[in-house]
Amino acid sequence: MIVSRTAFLLLATVATVSAFSPASPSTTSIAQMVQESQRYNPRTTLSETALDDEEINDIDSPPADDYIVNVGDLDEDDEEAGIEDDGEPPAWAASQQRMNELREKYRRHDKDTGSPEYQVAGMTERISYLTKHLQQHPKDFSTRRGLVALVNKRRRLLNYLSGEDEKRYVEIVSSLGIRHKAPGRVESREEKYSRFPKQKAVKKHIVKKRN
Repeated sequence: MIVSRTAFLLLATVATVSAFSPASPSTTSIAQMVQESQRYNPRTTLSETALDDEEINDIDSPPADDYIVNVGDLDEDDEEAGIEDDGEPPAWAASQQRMNELREKYRRHDKDTGSPEYQVAGMTERISYLTKHLQQHPKDFSTRRGLVALVNKRRRLLNYLSGEDEKRYVEIVSSLGIRHKAPGRVESREEKYSRFPKQKAVKKHIVKKRN
């Protein structure tokens, strides 16, 4: 009885081990595995192969035309900052240059940076640049808001300049081509209502009834 139990246990353990152990691969599967391993292995370099010096020298190097860029093709001296492919400076750089020229032209002295003429000259060039930008990008609403604010600020400066120095005002408006109407003098109450007909005199008996 004891022998039969031990034999039964041995048979059970052998069965479980054989169930969980992988099946022995066939010869065809082993050949496929070898082919797959050789397929994904990296190729050996010239140093790893047993080539003679003569055979290595016989290998032709690729021609120079196959390279996209050679080392000596790029000359740092020819590269200029701020120049586009067409050879012209970008629009913002040209606008900044014109702005500086206009400010130098209309400033009152060499160290002037705050006079109305200096500010109006710079704002006019900035307004023209933003106007061209909005013609190309009509949905740029933040730039449109800044442009409207800039136009209003220039108008206030021109109003102030027309009251301070009319000659300078006329000169800068005509030379820059600004459409601006100088504000008139504030009318008094009598001047404002003198063109309207006067009210008729109220009769005395009507005033008594109202009281």
